[in-house]
Amino acid sequence: MRTTASKIVNREEVAQILSPIRETGSRVVLTNGCFDLLHVGHIRYLIGAREQGEYLLVAINSDSSVRKLKGPERPLVPEKERAEIVGALECVDWVVLFEEPTADKLLEELRPDVHAKGTDYTELTVPELDTVRSYGGRVAIVGDPKDHSSGDLIQRVIDLEN
Repeated sequence: MRTTASKIVNREEVAQILSPIRETGSRVVLTNGCFDLLHVGHIRYLIGAREQGEYLLVAINSDSSVRKLKGPERPLVPEKERAEIVGALECVDWVVLFEEPTADKLLEELRPDVHAKGTDYTELTVPELDTVRSYGGRVAIVGDPKDHSSGDLIQRVIDLEN
């Protein structure tokens, strides 16, 4: 069994890891997100993503990327800790951090068979849809209905404090 630390890889390592896997015909799934304050919705999303293939790579937004997406108060959990937490999950094979606002560049570089997104998207609203289609991959919408969020959890804690 691999350690959580060995699951956290950089972009160059991911490309080297995936090369021999592709030769076996195994399906690689990439999913991405902030994963700030892990909750049951994240778990169901990641399990759903893993069910789309034999290997799951989770791309986690860097701290600077999360601030751009969620505002200056986020993330609450630093990127290395978020990567370690997600990497500790059995359904996750590797974790990689990325800086860009979308996963397009990472998808172009790695060309996973499946790009999994949560149910807050439809296949046609996935920001990276054109990129995935350009290399012959497919998009899968996975997880339970989007009725869990880190933002909601944060607000509940704030409300409890007041």
